[in-house]
Amino acid sequence: MVAIENQSQAVQAQVQRAAEAARIPKEARRLLHELAAAWPNVADCRALEVVPLKGAMTNEVYQVRWLTAPAAAAGGEKEKEALKEREIRKVLVRIYGDGVELFFDREDELRTFECMSRHGQGPRLLGRFPNGRVEEFIHARTLSAADLRDPEISALVATKLREFHNLDMPGPKHVLLWDRLKNWLKTAKNLCPTDQANELRLDCLEDEIATLEKEFSGDYHHWIGFCHNDLQYGNIMIDEETNMLTIIDYEYASFNPVAYDIANHFCEMAADYHSEKPHVLDYSKYPDIDEQRRFVKTYLSTSAGEEPEAEEVQNLLQSIDKYTLASHLVWGLWGIISDHVNDIDFDYKEYARQRFEQYWQKKPVVLTS
Repeated sequence: MVAIENQSQAVQAQVQRAAEAARIPKEARRLLHELAAAWPNVADCRALEVVPLKGAMTNEVYQVRWLTAPAAAAGGEKEKEALKEREIRKVLVRIYGDGVELFFDREDELRTFECMSRHGQGPRLLGRFPNGRVEEFIHARTLSAADLRDPEISALVATKLREFHNLDMPGPKHVLLWDRLKNWLKTAKNLCPTDQANELRLDCLEDEIATLEKEFSGDYHHWIGFCHNDLQYGNIMIDEETNMLTIIDYEYASFNPVAYDIANHFCEMAADYHSEKPHVLDYSKYPDIDEQRRFVKTYLSTSAGEEPEAEEVQNLLQSIDKYTLASHLVWGLWGIISDHVNDIDFDYKEYARQRFEQYWQKKPVVLTS
């Protein structure tokens, strides 16, 4: 009886693997076979295993892996160990989500990806297919929601983010935030039925965006850097042997006020995209003032380890607090648009509602403080 159950489980697992492999487009599979065939240690270039990676909400992301041939050994016990320790060759396959052209220009994003790779900041591009690409698989652990609350990891993120903001990236250095908000609002209005637009108060948002842009026009708020704009925990990886961080996924990256990028990172601490209800946000997890100050002091510290002036820390903290409002509007609009164009299993509409709710709750407090 046990043997029959084991056989049944093996068949089910084989069917599951075949189903996952079928989700990879034909053009991508051809590219994967060519890549694997060029690697001398891959045992069988067509014997690939596909593992979906959770937490992505713009694209579908998969780990694809192959068994490598066992390393040569001198015989006896060494040979047995080599057979047991067959390595796995891995790559990452990114299949672009539906409707992404409404959010960003894919060619611009790819140029950013390639430039980041040249800077040694992210994975290498291994190949492209019509609706996606194959990337180097980084041998590091993706952070969890809980990791962002760890003071040591948070300090690493702050230091890495300052390095990211200082990257000398090509192209115009102007702020994208306000144009993005205005364009996404137009798109959301075009996609939304009237009742939903009324429920989410979309008709008010043009004036809200204009008010924020005017309110944030002071010199300090215009400390501009190359911003990630989507620094949630799933876009940060850590090598646990070296404690080196890698920031990945640059779809939304652009020049923006650095206070906005930090504000967006703080807002992401309310999310756990690997929970049973990944769209539900818990703003009790937004970092308290001590956590915020620790992050900002680390961010502003010089490479020589000198601490920043208290006034500089306070100014940036105030800017960050204001830019949380812009973050809520950006991702609220993103949620509305995604709800109409994306088939990924995520409750975009409810996510958008929560972001807008936070905007209206925080606005009177933030703008009068």
